[in-house]
Amino acid sequence: MRHAPIFMDREIYGNAFPTTTRHNGPVRIYISFLLLFLGFLISPALAQIDERLVRGITLSTHGNGHDWGSESIGLTLESIRTAGANWVAIHPYARISDDGSLRFTAFDPAHPPAYLERPIREAHRLGLSICIKPHIAYWGSSFSWRGEIEFSREDAWDRFWRDYRAWITLLAEACREADGFVVGTELDRTLRFEDEWRALIADVRARMEAPLTYAANWTDYQRVPFWDALDVIGIQAYFPLTDQRPPSREDIKRGWQQRMREIRAYAEPLNRQVLFTELGYNQSHKAAITPWDYDVDGEDARPVQIACMQVALDAIEREERVVGALLWKWFPHPRPVGRNFQLAAPHMRRAIAEQWQTP
Repeated sequence: MRHAPIFMDREIYGNAFPTTTRHNGPVRIYISFLLLFLGFLISPALAQIDERLVRGITLSTHGNGHDWGSESIGLTLESIRTAGANWVAIHPYARISDDGSLRFTAFDPAHPPAYLERPIREAHRLGLSICIKPHIAYWGSSFSWRGEIEFSREDAWDRFWRDYRAWITLLAEACREADGFVVGTELDRTLRFEDEWRALIADVRARMEAPLTYAANWTDYQRVPFWDALDVIGIQAYFPLTDQRPPSREDIKRGWQQRMREIRAYAEPLNRQVLFTELGYNQSHKAAITPWDYDVDGEDARPVQIACMQVALDAIEREERVVGALLWKWFPHPRPVGRNFQLAAPHMRRAIAEQWQTP
């Protein structure tokens, strides 16, 4: 049976939006939107959440995703599971052009390519749940990151939405066996196009039953106008936590306490839980100050990196409004450690395992 630690005991629950119910005792119950569609009918579902959170790791790529379809994927996912993970995520790419068009390889969704089919199959074989988190590749364009994607001409916007919708719906249909799906990542200058986003979400729902979210940058999650159409609030959780250098664990803890208060105050009126769709820390003396920074410092910065990660994971365990995180980032065997955000480095593996495997 497929391992789905967050969404269990599915049953029809009328036609209301998801709500959160607090209960006494060790098990927290949340009501989430799991769509069961019959023709055009969409109904939410009641889901009981296991005591375990989403303890996820994002599997990145050395080769545009093709290594996800290689023989090494099984060994890679086994090593991720050994770290204490119960979820994994992959991030398929499409490339953006300045004229708004997207380039991606078309395929028959009934026969998806190995880089999509194999990680889903192998994750389920190992008892892992898997999230599909599409990323727009911006390198080679005038954009320095996804949060800058914006166009001054209406025809460019038309091309963007035409191609983006085609790509996302293709992925949704091909990955219908996945356990979670992200409809967009850090595209926060597109948020004013609410109608387009709602239409896209409906198209994805017609193709798969997995819970859906959008991955908003930490600066913009409160600007998203369509959380009610999604199952969980997604945040790229690169929050600045302190201006102390070096920070103590108490400094980092106080930073997370403030961030969690802000998240709770925002999410509770919306009756939504929160998933950190990315959470990561570089080996950097500034990891708690500018956690999104790609600059890597020497080994003397490791204590800061470890403290940031462990305090963050502890904060997630303590906050009932947050259902977990997808950590950034791991690479396929035999080169699991990348140039930055080196999650698979031995010191980070130990730090994560200490948090996730401690009763």
